[in-house]
Amino acid sequence: MSTTADVVAPQHSRATPVEIARRLIARLEQVSYDTLISTPARIFIAMTFWLSARTKVDGLLSVNQSALFLFEYEYSLPVISPRLAAYLATYAEHLFPLLLIVGLGSRLSAGALLIMTAVIQFFVYPGAWSTHLLWASALAFIIFRGPGQLSVDHWLRGRLLG
Repeated sequence: MSTTADVVAPQHSRATPVEIARRLIARLEQVSYDTLISTPARIFIAMTFWLSARTKVDGLLSVNQSALFLFEYEYSLPVISPRLAAYLATYAEHLFPLLLIVGLGSRLSAGALLIMTAVIQFFVYPGAWSTHLLWASALAFIIFRGPGQLSVDHWLRGRLLG
């Protein structure tokens, strides 16, 4: 047998500003530290290399003469020809930042850019160690801790590993 209390629909009260603030804070506190650090690190390092890449091309992906000149006379890398180095660096500076932005193959991309950073540090601009240390720190974080929750890698990992 039902009583009047059982039949009466529950009353929906509107959330107070304090309750809304509590809920928001609780949601924010669920974001991992890795995501809070890796997402801006991915964007920072991707933009650094992307902007460098764009100075080396005309149009979409045609390596320009000034880039070829720089690799021939200023960047003088050992072992590899300046022309090949110009093309490899230019295309790598386009590809890996795009992958970092979306968070796909993030550790691989960060590793490739860390190797580029080391080459730049040791063979091109050895005096710019403070800048390169900052880049290397961001890249190392991505390599060791991953790209964070706001990434395709995170989504794929959840799908593939359950």
